[in-house]
Amino acid sequence: MEKSYEKFTALEVLKTLGAEIKEYAFPSVMTPLSMILEVIMEMIIPFLMASIIDKGVTPGNMDHIRSVGLIMVIVAVLGLIFGLLGAHFGARASAGLAKNLRNTMFEHIETWSFPNLDKYSTGGLVTRLTTDVTNVQNSYQMILRMFMRAPSSIVIAMVMAFSINGRLASIYLVAVVFLALFIFILMGRVTKYFAEVFTKYDDLNESVQENVSGIRVVKAFVREEYEKKKFFAAAQNIYHMFVRAEKMIILNMPVMQFTVYTCILLLSWFGAHMIVYGELTTGELMSLLTYCMNILMSLMMLSMIFVMVSMSAASAKRITEVIKEIPLIREPENPVYEVKDGSIEFENVYFSYYGKKDDCILNNICLDIKDGETIGIIGGTGSSKSSLINLISRLYDVTKGSVRVGGLDVRDYDLKALRDSVSHVLQKNELFSGTILENLRWGNEAATEEECAEACSIACAAEFIERLPDKYETHIEQGGTNLSGGQKQRLCIARAILKRPKILILDDSTSAVDTATDLKIRQGLKEKLPKMTKIIIAQRISSVMDADRIIVMDEGALSGVGSHEELLKTNEIYADVYESQSSGAGLSDFDK
Repeated sequence: MEKSYEKFTALEVLKTLGAEIKEYAFPSVMTPLSMILEVIMEMIIPFLMASIIDKGVTPGNMDHIRSVGLIMVIVAVLGLIFGLLGAHFGARASAGLAKNLRNTMFEHIETWSFPNLDKYSTGGLVTRLTTDVTNVQNSYQMILRMFMRAPSSIVIAMVMAFSINGRLASIYLVAVVFLALFIFILMGRVTKYFAEVFTKYDDLNESVQENVSGIRVVKAFVREEYEKKKFFAAAQNIYHMFVRAEKMIILNMPVMQFTVYTCILLLSWFGAHMIVYGELTTGELMSLLTYCMNILMSLMMLSMIFVMVSMSAASAKRITEVIKEIPLIREPENPVYEVKDGSIEFENVYFSYYGKKDDCILNNICLDIKDGETIGIIGGTGSSKSSLINLISRLYDVTKGSVRVGGLDVRDYDLKALRDSVSHVLQKNELFSGTILENLRWGNEAATEEECAEACSIACAAEFIERLPDKYETHIEQGGTNLSGGQKQRLCIARAILKRPKILILDDSTSAVDTATDLKIRQGLKEKLPKMTKIIIAQRISSVMDADRIIVMDEGALSGVGSHEELLKTNEIYADVYESQSSGAGLSDFDK
């Protein structure tokens, strides 16, 4: 099956990468220029050496040896300087490209909507930001330095060799044509293997990310051996792919060595005869042998470049795919920047995660929520409760119909303005590494400590924060692993309250707290934030029974809407759930 990133042509990839190189255009130009100058210096040295042997050593002319020797030293020093400049500028250009690629990809990922994020695994994105960028960085540095050095070295050495003796230099020409054909055929077969390796890297990173984030579950279920086997399988896949490619690449060295030794033997044999017949000097033969090694070593460099480019070609396409990914939820042309109130209206709403109108998980939803109203939502597994409320803050767009907030279609609002007015405590929420205060201020960067404390008081988080040694300066580990589930939920609710939104959505946000704390949170929201529209999704009927209205969902449709008392009389699903929970039979399967 064709991978999605294979759709990009080489020209599209080059344009995308080229845009990230502009900032480092100067070092990108200076690197190959320095390498060409270094090659010129290197090619002059054999020529000078021949002169020393033929005009200095053979006739015993010490003045010639000294003068030409001094020139050789100067040329060698210049070659060293140009080589160092090439390394310096090459490092700046390649590292700068890597920096820009990572920044650009990260910035693009931050603009993606939920539908875009659904297309990629976390491990896949990590691979693109790390391994793929490193491959492109190494390839770019090698191209700047070796790709200019090797061809220029071949051309200059060939010109110098032909200027000494055209018949012997033709041996190089045959060798160059032979090796060029061999490299072309070899690289064509190797490239396909490298193109497949990086999907295996995705699997490996996904395995690591999943295992590390869920390490407590792994240990609780004593599944370490299973996870080790899964990781080993992913690593083994990468191993096999690289072995296949390396089996092809290792042919490169023996063929190169065979060609080099053949050229040396032929040059020595024919050159010796020419020296005997006076057609060639000893110094010229030494120069030709030196140029022979330069040419063939340059061809070896080119083969290494082709290997690196083959490896990075798939990486470059994968990076381009991320940068070219277009957010599926876009800002309107003339956005509205103010949400009038917290009223919500669903008008004939249909929704599918795949955008297919004949495969919707929400069907013909019509609902009118008044500003300041408290709404409870309850329903069985797969009834699309979370999908319904995700449409309010435009985390997804409707497939058909419309959702209005404050009297306007959510697609007419500026996204930031809309989401600042709709505070959403997601079903799976996250805390980030940092202090409690820093996490709370995600809701409002300018919030004072008093405002943070007030929000925590409403969310019943203040009681456990005050017991911590460092209180609001307590450090939270990544993902909040040093807090309990209930503590994390209460902090997330406090963070949402700090935004002072017009609409507050709690998506099963009190499932990990006890019923007494749940009641306190609801009472705090009712007393402290009476004008805020509140939508509460819950598994327990006790969490929603005092809401102004309760929505019962069943298989993506509204089964009933009304108060607790009304639904007990009119809705069989609600009555059954209430009976099962109140009779002590345990919670029904009414979860997310």
